[in-house]
Amino acid sequence: TFTVSGKAGTVDIMVVAGGGAGANYHGGGGGAGGMQIVTGVTASIQGHTITVGAGGAGGFSSLGASGVDSSGLGTTSLGGGRSGNIGAVSLSGGSGGGGGATTTSPISLGAAGTAGQGHAGGNGAQNHVGGGGGGKGAVGSAPPSYNSPGGAGGTGYNNDYKTGSNIMYAGGGGGGTWVGTSASTATGGGGQGSYNQNTNPPVAALVNTGGGGGGSGAQSQVNHSVQTTGGSGIIVIRYLI
Repeated sequence: TFTVSGKAGTVDIMVVAGGGAGANYHGGGGGAGGMQIVTGVTASIQGHTITVGAGGAGGFSSLGASGVDSSGLGTTSLGGGRSGNIGAVSLSGGSGGGGGATTTSPISLGAAGTAGQGHAGGNGAQNHVGGGGGGKGAVGSAPPSYNSPGGAGGTGYNNDYKTGSNIMYAGGGGGGTWVGTSASTATGGGGQGSYNQNTNPPVAALVNTGGGGGGSGAQSQVNHSVQTTGGSGIIVIRYLI
């Protein structure tokens, strides 16, 4: 609860939702939680409910969950969409999840983001390479080739409300790859995808960033639930004292 006493005033607020999980089994990267920055919000004399969304939990053997919405002072940001994998499509959200890898045509498409909050995920590719999750700053990338890293997560977005220095939030998770020998890139708290026949596992998103979880390029359904989890969201309120 954000409690205003004495007199009403105006505040600035950053609202970042929880990021979506990456998937196992040729998975794409999770979409970042929606991010909104609103200035000059009137805060009346009362207690204002503040809700910070959790990151989407990674799936025990296959698909994870989308992130949870964050809300406060009349602004709601949507949780990031979880990614797809070889058998399931990605989901839309604040930013959309990356498409899963496929073995045959057609490719698996990245899901849409929400205008003003984030971008779409990147498409997956044939031959076991997943697309990157969307971020606040950019769409997720599709992987360039069979032997490449998974698609890069869409970049996050900087804000300085928390410390006075810029921190990047709401970056998409990187897609997983089975054959590639290097990790997909991810910013803004997003996790990198797995690579090199999964000897290098996916990376969970950072807490309180709204980043998307990295995808697992494993050839089968394995337990990467911890490593593919999305990052929890954050709300920061700035005001004169």
